Amino acid sequence: MDRVISFPHLGNYYIVFDYFLRKATRCKVIVPPNTTKKTIELGSKYSPDFVCVPFKYNMGNYIEALENGANTLIQAGGGCRYGYYGELEEKILKDLGYDFEFYNMITDNHISLRKGYNFCKKMNKSINPFLCFYYLINCLVMIFCIDKIEKFIRLNMGFEIHNGDFEKLESEYFNSFGNNGIIKNIFNYFKYKKKFKKIEINKSDKPLRVAILGELYSLIDSNTTYNTERKLMKMGVEVHRVTDLTYLLITKRFKLGMMIKRGKKYIKYHLGADASGSVVKSYLSALRGFDGILHLKSFGCTPEISAMSIMPKITEEYGIPILYMSFDAEDNEVGVDTRLEAFYDMINMKKKTT
Repeated sequence: MDRVISFPHLGNYYIVFDYFLRKATRCKVIVPPNTTKKTIELGSKYSPDFVCVPFKYNMGNYIEALENGANTLIQAGGGCRYGYYGELEEKILKDLGYDFEFYNMITDNHISLRKGYNFCKKMNKSINPFLCFYYLINCLVMIFCIDKIEKFIRLNMGFEIHNGDFEKLESEYFNSFGNNGIIKNIFNYFKYKKKFKKIEINKSDKPLRVAILGELYSLIDSNTTYNTERKLMKMGVEVHRVTDLTYLLITKRFKLGMMIKRGKKYIKYHLGADASGSVVKSYLSALRGFDGILHLKSFGCTPEISAMSIMPKITEEYGIPILYMSFDAEDNEVGVDTRLEAFYDMINMKKKTT
């Protein structure tokens, strides 16, 4: 049987996952279609009602991939209940009659490099640890480059002179990855960084600044929130978001303890997933004079519900507006747009009167 591998879609990082699997396994890889309303409706149909939304999106991604010819599925997410989804996802899909093999890369609720290598070895007997390590390092380089470019876009897209310049160049940059090695990816990063800086913008010295925080899946795959982040940017807002894959894979392990220490007035223990970060980041955003906070989460995210019981105290003490948005299959884009516009009007009026 020829292997056809697929995985859950996760924002723009599908580029990285696709590269690694193609290179390390030498198998055909099917990237699931972009996450849409159809994806969650399809996933929700076969998911427990009160499971958190990433499960439903994953189910939708898997079904779309299987319908397109995939026969090998991968689950590689952990850190909260997400890390326990693999077995249930596999059982549901098997009960639906799909014929496939399922590989869970999680051990003790965290990604296992050993499991990842064993999977690659099973798919491609000629792979060796050194080559696999090279592909892994190149993936980390790709993630770092994507995150740095995306950060620059969040700070500047809302102020472009010619509408669409950032998105056009962003698409060109993502298409430039292909099968590039480490050196080429680093070269392209600096090349496109210069191109992005050349885009004409008209930005005031004191633009509206909003910190976006919350549940990591909702932040990383903006399609799951109707592109809320980008819509806010296009209103002329400087958007700040710390949570990305670079943070989750590398910097979080070094910063989390220090963050909890800095926010000890409000939190003493780790709440799980990125909930501790949500509390401390809201506190730091208030101290730094941000104009507002946007908190995004999927329905049923228990850690973020815990954070939401603390955050109102912070926003009340510092007088910083906050908008909480929770997403599930029942949400619609019109409702999201209405709430965002009202939030923008509120922070814009507040800034003008202070």
